[in-house]
Amino acid sequence: MSGAELVEWIAGWPVGAALRRSALLYLLVNAAHILAIGLLMGTIVPLDLRLLGFFGNTSLEVLGPFLSRAAAVGLALAITTGLCLFSVRPAAYVTNAAFLAKIALLGIGAVNAVSVHMGGAWRAAVNGGPVSWRLRIPAAVSLTVWPAALLAGRWIGFL
Repeated sequence: MSGAELVEWIAGWPVGAALRRSALLYLLVNAAHILAIGLLMGTIVPLDLRLLGFFGNTSLEVLGPFLSRAAAVGLALAITTGLCLFSVRPAAYVTNAAFLAKIALLGIGAVNAVSVHMGGAWRAAVNGGPVSWRLRIPAAVSLTVWPAALLAGRWIGFL
């Protein structure tokens, strides 16, 4: 299936058609997308700040796994609702520079998060060990990438 055929298939997806027909449904999915982004940002930023050494008196053993899971839920919901919103006008979005930047940044953020959780430094830190540079560097990347993805998402409507 070519890229153009895929875009056409997504445009014909029943969810996209339903969202195009119903302003209320579109509003609800859009609101759910915003709430999911809020959950993601509201959990990943404090976690990243803690990994960078802020809030040192808070327990990473307690907060780390909880914030990480909550961020994963937020990301999963944001991706799900984002796909629904994308299906409304996929041909317009695939040519939008801000949308393409957002997708690239989401990919970088997700790969960064997965690589952190697959590494031994994360397991050591949430088991009471020190936070090593192997966690601090990805935390700094995360604090850059996720807000940048948020900004790129807001930028979509202006291009």
